[in-house]
Amino acid sequence: MTTDASRLDVHLALDVPEEPHVTGRPLRWLQLEGSALLIGSLLLFATTHQPWWLVPATILVPDLAMAGYLGGSKLGALAYNVGHSTVLPTALALIGVHTHRPLVLAFGLLWLAHIGMDRALTYGLKYDTSFKHTHLGDLTKH
Repeated sequence: MTTDASRLDVHLALDVPEEPHVTGRPLRWLQLEGSALLIGSLLLFATTHQPWWLVPATILVPDLAMAGYLGGSKLGALAYNVGHSTVLPTALALIGVHTHRPLVLAFGLLWLAHIGMDRALTYGLKYDTSFKHTHLGDLTKH
């Protein structure tokens, strides 16, 4: 015997796309948030008094996480998402503040700036299926 609730669960599960992503105005808001993270992180970086050459020298370092794709889509997505989540760079920046180490703070801020840049350009967190399938859209359609 099937209850109305179980039929609803099945119906809802069928309506959810396998790889959903944000579209329309919410996507634009997320891009704006990414831009704010990029700009805010760079403005805070200026307060660390670290040399500005660190910006071009390190801004793409988080993309080294893409090397995880050498181990397949699942490992690649995990590595990429860990490297492109705000949790670790925020922790690094806070450690820099707490220990009074401006260089550590600077690296955390530059990592956050990279994530903000990616989000502004709609490079989102990856699904396990493909590098080009992200929470902000399908990169094959850009």
